[in-house]
Amino acid sequence: MTWYEAVFLGALQGATEFLPVSSSGHLVMGQALLGIELPGADLETVLHAATLLSVVIVYRGRIGTLLSGVARGDRDQLGYAGLLLLASVPAAIAGLGFGSFFESLFDRPWIAGAGLLASGCVVWTARKALAQGPAGAPGAGTALVMGLAQAAAILPGISRSGTTVVAALWRGVGPSEAAAFSFLMSVVAVGGAALVKLPEVMAADGPLGPGVLAAGGVAACVTGVLAIHIFRAMLGSRSFHRFAPYLWVAGAAFLLYTSL
Repeated sequence: MTWYEAVFLGALQGATEFLPVSSSGHLVMGQALLGIELPGADLETVLHAATLLSVVIVYRGRIGTLLSGVARGDRDQLGYAGLLLLASVPAAIAGLGFGSFFESLFDRPWIAGAGLLASGCVVWTARKALAQGPAGAPGAGTALVMGLAQAAAILPGISRSGTTVVAALWRGVGPSEAAAFSFLMSVVAVGGAALVKLPEVMAADGPLGPGVLAAGGVAACVTGVLAIHIFRAMLGSRSFHRFAPYLWVAGAAFLLYTSL
């Protein structure tokens, strides 16, 4: 793999991980249409770590406040950390308990196409949810609902950011808080995924050099930061639902392609 191929994969990962368009769906489409394959667990782990860094950069103030508050025993920050952990439980159970089943679904491209169509329907409902003027903060019930949405996003084509944020909006959580909680949830989810892959990376003699890995990681991180800002801007301007037509077109076109 060349460095510019790694940059392309990194940019694709960074954009689709945070915009509500499903990184898994685009990976399946890339494999089917362009023959894109991740050459090893080392690049996959680097890209996951780079997208995690994107969240840390954008939400560094929030994360710093959370960590310092937890260290001091601040009740509010401890409660918020507990909500993030609660929200991570469903995906952890699904991933660890049924990981092989979910991985097998990636061998059926039509599932990704159907998932993109479903994600479009979910994202479209954000228009009505935002019209109700949600302004609350996440509680235990909302954290669990968002966690279930995150678990559903293990399915190829289902957008993690889209489903979790829309779930929060329908629970009455304000747009800014919904986005923050969703992205902070991703730190736990993406970090966990990277840790699961770490033994595989350590055991394997990776085919890629440090320059190629660095190029992919930088591209994923920079694109991820931009994607988060775009996501928040569109959510704040109530134009979030405009991602839905893209998902419908992409899903329908890919389903048509897989049926040929």
